[in-house]
Amino acid sequence: MAILGKLLKKTIDLNQILPKLRNKNAYQKQEQTLKKLLRKAEFTAFGEHYNFTKILSEKDIVKMFRSTVDVHDYNSMFRKWWYRALNGEAYVCWPERVKYFALSSGTSEQSSKHIPVTKDTIKSIRRGSVQQILALAKYELSSDFYQKGILMLGGSTHLNYNGTYYSGDLSGITTINIPFWFQHFYKPGRRIAREREWNNKLDEMVLNAKSWDIGIICGVPAWVQILFEKIIAFHNVKTIHDIWPNLEIYIWGGVVFKPYKKSFEKLLGKEIKYLETYLASEGFIAFQKRPNSEGIQLLLDNGIFFEFVPFTSDNFDSEGTIIANPTSFILSEVDNQTEYAILISTCSGAWRYLIGDTIKFTDVEKAEIKITGRTKLFLSLCGEHLSQDNMSRAIELVADQFNIGISEYTVAGLNYENLFAHHWYLGTNDVVDKDKVRFAIDEFLKTLNDDYRVERMAGLKEIFIDLLPNHVFNDWMRENGKEGGQHKFPRVIKTERYESWKAHVLKYKLEKSIS
Repeated sequence: MAILGKLLKKTIDLNQILPKLRNKNAYQKQEQTLKKLLRKAEFTAFGEHYNFTKILSEKDIVKMFRSTVDVHDYNSMFRKWWYRALNGEAYVCWPERVKYFALSSGTSEQSSKHIPVTKDTIKSIRRGSVQQILALAKYELSSDFYQKGILMLGGSTHLNYNGTYYSGDLSGITTINIPFWFQHFYKPGRRIAREREWNNKLDEMVLNAKSWDIGIICGVPAWVQILFEKIIAFHNVKTIHDIWPNLEIYIWGGVVFKPYKKSFEKLLGKEIKYLETYLASEGFIAFQKRPNSEGIQLLLDNGIFFEFVPFTSDNFDSEGTIIANPTSFILSEVDNQTEYAILISTCSGAWRYLIGDTIKFTDVEKAEIKITGRTKLFLSLCGEHLSQDNMSRAIELVADQFNIGISEYTVAGLNYENLFAHHWYLGTNDVVDKDKVRFAIDEFLKTLNDDYRVERMAGLKEIFIDLLPNHVFNDWMRENGKEGGQHKFPRVIKTERYESWKAHVLKYKLEKSIS
């Protein structure tokens, strides 16, 4: 392992020294990526339906592609095309019989989505992972660091096989296909990673923690925090660095980390480096390439062609559903002021596919973005247009003002006295005055969002708040089969989920009052 670590360090350093041979600009990279995708899928059912051969013959392939191929969300992509691949048909949207399907529910759907994971998807995820490792050269890490373990806190790597395809968490699919050399660094190891029961998996990691020398940990903040707390309590130490003194990097993705940071850092014995990544079931989209950068950089030549749809009422309805023919922009046409939803065309056989996240560009020239929320997870009952970015920033400011850790939160929109209200639920184990927190959230949101400020004087009549122990959120996730791995608590909670959540909170309050 020491030899592998030294070789890895030399490779990373050499990558920084060698002259850069890729001089293509962002548009050229994306144009070339689209051409490769179209050529590969030219004779699939999808390619023949949309006449990829004709598109490839045009002078402006990008323009022709966008004017010819329909925009799809998951429901339309699955209903029209992917169900055929799921039933074992080959050459539907990509030239192969799809062997793997990642199960993904995101934070807005009840039932699992089946996302095709092709051989080329696996290769592109590998390439993205290697690029992320090579970017570590900019973080001034010692040679010894590259000999340490990498703990990946994902879902179960056990895959279900129905005779036609394998299905399960993306982490399970990628773990089966990891390069042989990476297995020397990978923790918790194949046996523990295959465990389906989340608490059993945590217990195994807690028991083995002292025998591992971890330098990097990857996972959703809420679940990593739970693991840290369990390890600290079981081994009777003060911080996680008493167990893993060489832990230097935490890699996360899929959520805004800042609301977690204060409670997270209470579990550390020293400062660490935080790296954001954007790895979805549909592909490796972006990662943080520069230290202390505000944004993460899109992977422009790794099997994904990007388009950006302004997240406005011109392109989306009041429920966040995209219209039939939205206005889209390519990378050379975007700005750093507009909030966009992302369309991707990929080597998994997704075409002009709405991935469901919203972003803003932090640096257009470097193709760096920040995730601001989900198309389905925002609140606009009466025109307040409250985004997930607004919510997370307000929670971060509240945590700083009262010096408390807020590990989870969610908000619901209500009808209230012929008008509207918001009901906030905050997860914290710290003691704080509820009324003061309620007032602070309201004031911060008025500053962050002019529409919200106006509606607080009109349609948005009241703000309610509940402060709950962190375990209340974790318990609800477990009861709904969403515990651990890459599952995230919904930041905006609606319809049946809200009814389930209200009943769960009421049950907790009744049990607390009885005890």
